[in-house]
Amino acid sequence: MLKALSVNSFTDHTLAQFLDQLSSSNPTPGGGTAAALSGALAASLLQMVCRLKIGKKNYLSAAAAMRARLEQLEPLRRELLELMEQDSVAYARVMEAYQLPKANDAEKSARDNAIETALKHATDVPLRVAELCGALLSHAQFIAAEGNQNAASDAGVGALLADAGLQGAVMNVRINLAGIRDAAFAQDRRARAEPLAQNALTQTAEIQRIVQSRM
Repeated sequence: MLKALSVNSFTDHTLAQFLDQLSSSNPTPGGGTAAALSGALAASLLQMVCRLKIGKKNYLSAAAAMRARLEQLEPLRRELLELMEQDSVAYARVMEAYQLPKANDAEKSARDNAIETALKHATDVPLRVAELCGALLSHAQFIAAEGNQNAASDAGVGALLADAGLQGAVMNVRINLAGIRDAAFAQDRRARAEPLAQNALTQTAEIQRIVQSRM
C-alpha cells in the first residue's frame, strides 16, 4: 500500500512519487490538484518560450515585451503550485465534515454547517485555479504570436495545458456547488466560473490557429 504523502509536501517529492500518489486509491491528490498542476506546467512552458527570445541578437526589439511577460507569469506559476496543495487540504476538510456524528438534531445541524463551510472553501480554491489559468491563456496568445517561432509548438502545448487546467477546475467548481445550499453563493460562483470556461474554448482555438500558422 502506498504511504500517503502530506498534502503540504507535493512539490517536495519527485514526479514519480507524486504520480504514484495521484494514481492511488487515496482521494487526495485528485482532479483539483491535477488541474492546478496543469496550470503550473503551462506557466512554466510559456516562461521557457519567453526566455528563448530574451538576450538573442535577432530578437532585441522584442526582448522587453517578453521579459515583462516572463515576470508576470512567475507569480501565477507560484500561486498555482500553492493551490495544488490547497485543493487537497480543502477536499480533506470536506471529507472530515461528512464524517462528523449525526446522532441527534444538534449534531446533524453542526454537521450540515461544517459540510457547507467546507464545500464553499473547496469551491473557491478551484475557482481561483480557473481564474489563473484564464490569465495564462491571455499571456499564451501573445507569446504564441510573438515568441520564438522555433518554439511555437511549446507555446501551443502551454495553451492546451492552461485550458485543461481551467476546464478541470471549473468541473470541480460545478460538482461542489451541487452540494451547497446557499443559493446566493452558488449563483455568484457559477456566474464567475462559467464565462471562464466558455471564453477559454474560444481563446484556445485562436491560439492553436496562431500556432499552426507559425509551424
